[in-house]
Amino acid sequence: MEASRAQNGIQLLLAAEQEAQHIINAAKNAKTARLRQAKEEAEKEIAEFRAQMEADHQRRLAESTGDSGANVKRLEQETNAKIEQLKIQASTISPYVVEMLLRYVTSRE
Repeated sequence: MEASRAQNGIQLLLAAEQEAQHIINAAKNAKTARLRQAKEEAEKEIAEFRAQMEADHQRRLAESTGDSGANVKRLEQETNAKIEQLKIQASTISPYVVEMLLRYVTSRE
């Protein structure tokens, strides 16, 4: 009787193990399918975004090439103004940077 119960218990354990394995396999398959679906959705979104950015770029390119001489002159003026602004900022902060560097170098042992 005891051997029969032990054998029956082993059979129950084996059946439970097989059922658990089926559940695990089903979960793995579902996960794989969801990952595949997510990848496809992401690729679709990327393609849409890329198309939108390309269209925006083409629009801007068309706008800027319509009057390229004026754009070049405007860009030169903006660049020169920015350079002058940076020179002014550098000249005002330069003494502080030099002082900070000297303090750092002289305080190190």
